[in-house]
Amino acid sequence: MTIAVSQLTIDCADPHALARWWREVLGWEYVWPPADDDDEIAIDPPGGGATGWLFIRVPDEKVVKNRLHVDVRPADGSDQATELERLLSLGATRVDIGQQDVPWHVLADPEGNEFCLLRRTPEQAAAALAEELAAATPS
Repeated sequence: MTIAVSQLTIDCADPHALARWWREVLGWEYVWPPADDDDEIAIDPPGGGATGWLFIRVPDEKVVKNRLHVDVRPADGSDQATELERLLSLGATRVDIGQQDVPWHVLADPEGNEFCLLRRTPEQAAAALAEELAAATPS
């Protein structure tokens, strides 16, 4: 038997604003309707399928690069450039953490938490993996 990940917890100054922002980015839902005085706000993907996120109010500010970050992909039927514009219009900012010339974009959410926007959609990533596996399998 293995343990199960319950949720990813994100420390933040304003759990309402940050949960609302990520809900918009990911298209997720609140686990429970947030009350104005809640210091914890949870969001999950519709229908499950991924680990939910819990935003918790903390008094300290973020001061260094994240040790853990999220990678997101453009939705199937979209592309990286379209998704980049959408994320920037929602308030994401570009971040330079020394990544140099890479095929993904490093961004930050409204509280400065870094995340990466990858190049391939899930469908494109699955097709590329299938090609790599086929090429590595002896005939």
